[in-house]
Amino acid sequence: MLTDAHHRIIDYVRLSVTDRCNLRCTYCMPENMRFVKSDALLTDSEIISLLQTLASAGISKVRITGGEPFMRPGLINLLSAIKAIPGITQLAITTNGVLTRDYIPALQQLGITHINLSLDTLQPARFLQITRRDQFDAVMQTLDSLLAHQMKVKINVVVMEDVNTDELVHFTSLTRDHALSVRFIEEMPFNGQGHMFSGITWNYRTILDTIHEKYPLHKLPDPPHATALLYSIPGHQGNIGVIPAYSRTFCGTCNRLRISAIGSVKTCLYGADTINVKDLLRSGTPLLPALQQVLHHRAANGFDAEKQHTRIPESMSVIGG
Repeated sequence: MLTDAHHRIIDYVRLSVTDRCNLRCTYCMPENMRFVKSDALLTDSEIISLLQTLASAGISKVRITGGEPFMRPGLINLLSAIKAIPGITQLAITTNGVLTRDYIPALQQLGITHINLSLDTLQPARFLQITRRDQFDAVMQTLDSLLAHQMKVKINVVVMEDVNTDELVHFTSLTRDHALSVRFIEEMPFNGQGHMFSGITWNYRTILDTIHEKYPLHKLPDPPHATALLYSIPGHQGNIGVIPAYSRTFCGTCNRLRISAIGSVKTCLYGADTINVKDLLRSGTPLLPALQQVLHHRAANGFDAEKQHTRIPESMSVIGG
């Protein structure tokens, strides 16, 4: 098993398969984002080799991210190959939903049922303002189709002051008639805009207090390694969660690695890149000893990792979510 310097077992990897995205969300990337060339990405065979090695060391959960993962050609074939790797028991996807609807039957056939849908507003005009793209209808059609196919849906909502805080109750109301989870995420500094992040006013406590003014909230048990604080509402089929992504209250149980589309490894979202698995694969260098070494130097939490990372934060699309 892979373990870090603080005796935490690492059994979950978030793997970006592309840095490209068909949206330009203001909190994530600049309008003129420069993407890497396709030959700089991990190839399908390298991804399979990487995940086979990680699975042999106890990685059992994989989440595919981007950018927007469905912008990678041949993604369904890649997902099918990942599903066949012994030891990987859960394969999930995070998507913005623009292209996803047409792939839902294929995902269901593969047994991929856990889908996180990034959606920060339920208003078409505001969607255009946030994403700089007119794709609201496509995303909502994906959401409707995911629910119709009884997929396990989590809607990820980044809470932004003076942008969408007036929609918290509206998002919460979706859980009344649908067995989905709406997860409100504190805004983070990974905007790729070339300036530092000044912090947030809308932290997880403020978010919860605002929702509680309308709905009674009952605390649910949080699963092991959970990043979200989960709550149910009487009479609602679904639930809500609040992710203290900037407050970083969940670091003590973190069990994950992040690997970018070009192979860079982060042991913490707030930390610097460590090793590059693509370079190791192409040079024939053993992966596991190198990974274990960087994990032995992993920061205790996101605050310590941030102190060690002096560069201006990257775009979230580069990090891989």
